[in-house]
Amino acid sequence: MFSYFASQIFKLYERCLVACANYPEFWIRYILFMEGSGSTDLADNALARATQVFVKRQPEIHLFAAHVNEQRDDVPGARAAYQLVHTEISPGLLEAIIDHANMERRRGNMEDAFSVYEQAIAIEKGKEHSQSLPMLFAQYARFVYLVYGNAEKARDILVGALDLVQLSKPILEALIYLESIQSLPKQIDYIDSLVDKYLAPTPDNSDAANVLEREELSSIYLEFLGLFGDVQSIKKAKDRHARLFLRHRRPSESRKRNADDFLTSDKAKLAKSYSGVASTAPSAYPTAQNQWASAYGSHAQPWPQAAQAAGQPYNPAYAQQTAYSGYYGNSYAPQPVPVSVPQTATYGAYPSTYPAQAYPQQSYVAPVAAATAPAQPGQPGAVPQAYYGAYY
Repeated sequence: MFSYFASQIFKLYERCLVACANYPEFWIRYILFMEGSGSTDLADNALARATQVFVKRQPEIHLFAAHVNEQRDDVPGARAAYQLVHTEISPGLLEAIIDHANMERRRGNMEDAFSVYEQAIAIEKGKEHSQSLPMLFAQYARFVYLVYGNAEKARDILVGALDLVQLSKPILEALIYLESIQSLPKQIDYIDSLVDKYLAPTPDNSDAANVLEREELSSIYLEFLGLFGDVQSIKKAKDRHARLFLRHRRPSESRKRNADDFLTSDKAKLAKSYSGVASTAPSAYPTAQNQWASAYGSHAQPWPQAAQAAGQPYNPAYAQQTAYSGYYGNSYAPQPVPVSVPQTATYGAYPSTYPAQAYPQQSYVAPVAAATAPAQPGQPGAVPQAYYGAYY
């Protein structure tokens, strides 16, 4: 019987599977939840829907079904799930082969476990270019030695594999490992001949992946010689390693340069982001302006400007001059901005630290000659007067 929360979760899983029915991981989580809730019938129903309808071509769901059947002591059902993967779903899948052999070992059927590996190897031998055959030999020899405890049979499996497959890193690594755990004396000369043949550069193994694999195997062999080799064999292996792989250390320098370039580009981006802060007025000293604007860009305030009359162009830095035109008439023309004075641009670039103050209304009466022209209203000064220290 479902509790309230379990029923709600059940509904959520069913709604999720409407859109995600083609993903085995969702079915696996759903089945595990149903089993944990004690609903075995609903879990079996979900497993049947997954393996027969929705994700029946996915090997993950069939391996999961084999594990579920084994936990329920349904060994024939588990074997049927494994055989389906071996023959139809994904022939040669290494995970399925290892899981099947381990299940037979747990049931006490060592001969059946060996048979699983041997049948898989026989199938892969029939393929022209099998990528999993070297790994199958290495896993089979490892299983025979670690589980069955037969070192001679494990060695025979690996040596026999050398006649059937091309020299590869899994085979040689398994041979080095097996030799390292055997009693003295070690077959160092035999291992060295195989390693030297594998490390020899050829047009087939000149790409970066093969070079990396060969360098890793050479390092493993150097570690093996450090434990069991003599001075001459170690010197020979180190000279070979330096001759073949030291020149491939140069890309590390380029990677270092790329890292430096990356840091430089970050610094440039940071400087660009700070230099992009808008300034309030053009400056006669652009270097100083960019420096201060980047440091105080968030506190910069626009320079308070006096309200000017329409149609009267003048420099806002000299707004005080227009106020004098109201006292002396419109015939007084605004003065042009002196080019040689850098203080105006500097004051325009940096905001004032005191609030702008408006001049009080003057009681001075304009002359009669200027009465015909409309008087200009007084403008509040935004900048202290630079040229007129007092009234005329």
